[in-house]
Amino acid sequence: MRHIISLLMENEAGALSRVAGLFSARGYNIESLSVAPTEDPTLSRMTLATTGSEAVVEQIIKQLNKLIEVVKLIDLSDEGYVERELMLVKLRAVDEEREEIKRLVDIFRGNIIDVTNKIYTIELTGTQSKLDGFLQAIDRNLILEIARTGVSGLGRGERILKL
Repeated sequence: MRHIISLLMENEAGALSRVAGLFSARGYNIESLSVAPTEDPTLSRMTLATTGSEAVVEQIIKQLNKLIEVVKLIDLSDEGYVERELMLVKLRAVDEEREEIKRLVDIFRGNIIDVTNKIYTIELTGTQSKLDGFLQAIDRNLILEIARTGVSGLGRGERILKL
């Protein structure tokens, strides 16, 4: 099962490498990772997506809590949450392909952010499944390049990760 873990950690050098090292040392996989400072400049919020059984994810959470830099964490997957990911995709767009791409971008509520006579660069935000759906709908031969941010998420309603 896919889990989204959000954690507050001290904003200091080496903190990210210790989290990544924890995963690699135990053979766990990080599917996506997003880190940025919070409203408190001494803290960063890390959001990571991983898969595993309940026992594996429980072990991951216990190990993360042992890291000195980790101040607080929450498994967003335990209750309601919202998630978003940003994807930039560069597509070959010539002749009749241009209109078809525009139609798909509209359907997926994306934006064409750069246009040349042969290439469109598309911006899409949404859940991982929405972005994957767009990629499945597009002819794979048109895809020139993809960049994805990884998931960011927050608990719904009153569920807040804060000190």
